[in-house]
Amino acid sequence: MTGGLDIVLQVGIWGLYAGCIYILLAIGLNLIFGVMKVVNFAHGEFLMLGAYVTFTFYAISGFNPYVLLVASVPILILIGVTIERLCFRPILGTGKLNEIFISIGLIYLIQNAAAVIWTDEYRIIHSPFESITISVFGVNLPLDYLIIIITTILILIGLYLFLRKTRLGKAMRATSQNRKGAMLMGINVEKMDMISFGIGAGLAGAAGTLWVVSGQVFTPYMGSIPAVKAFAIIIIGGLGSIPGAIVGGIILGLAENFAIFTIGGAWKDAISFLILIVVLIFKPTGLFGESAE
Repeated sequence: MTGGLDIVLQVGIWGLYAGCIYILLAIGLNLIFGVMKVVNFAHGEFLMLGAYVTFTFYAISGFNPYVLLVASVPILILIGVTIERLCFRPILGTGKLNEIFISIGLIYLIQNAAAVIWTDEYRIIHSPFESITISVFGVNLPLDYLIIIITTILILIGLYLFLRKTRLGKAMRATSQNRKGAMLMGINVEKMDMISFGIGAGLAGAAGTLWVVSGQVFTPYMGSIPAVKAFAIIIIGGLGSIPGAIVGGIILGLAENFAIFTIGGAWKDAISFLILIVVLIFKPTGLFGESAE
């Protein structure tokens, strides 16, 4: 019995680690949608760029890749702000079809630019802690997974304090809740759009850093599947809901890893959409979404 509980705990920790990466990606996407009401299908490419920025700085400096979060996040924020200004700002409000085509075009542009800069070879970074395990309730678990979980929690706490306690964060929340009302109160909503898009890209960049630190391989084309899963998460949790994105990410991470353990790895990517279908059937607005009634 104890052995069975140990396995459940081990798979559960793996699921939480995977869920942390999904959470950061989905919250960034949800933040952009909440403030701008823009659906950015190229969001997964920010994760990919975060991975390559970390890889580049690691190759140059040899620093601990966890420390390189302080480099990848600001660079991705800058990239996000640039893309919002040059690509999404000119077409904002002109129709969802324009936004969709812009974001799909960005997918191919960013992927091919990354392939030109870094080539399309498979890359991997070895964490300095990859051979270290620690005992949690009698189960040996990789130290990297626990560091990733703790790092994600700290990032989420920082985001919460920013949105709740700072003047800028309150202005972003006001813009998300009522864009026209925020404008009437003197809030520069264009500035809020730019900041929210930048922070969303930065969170995706953090997810990319944690992705490579965990020892997973990456290529210029690796952002598409995580992006699709991020969309599934925000629909499961409820559009615009950050708590919903957190819960959805945890659910998806746990479900994927228990699916791998019980029915095989072929179901890893399919399980997210199975959960999505079930949630939409029984609660179309998502777990934390508000009813239209």
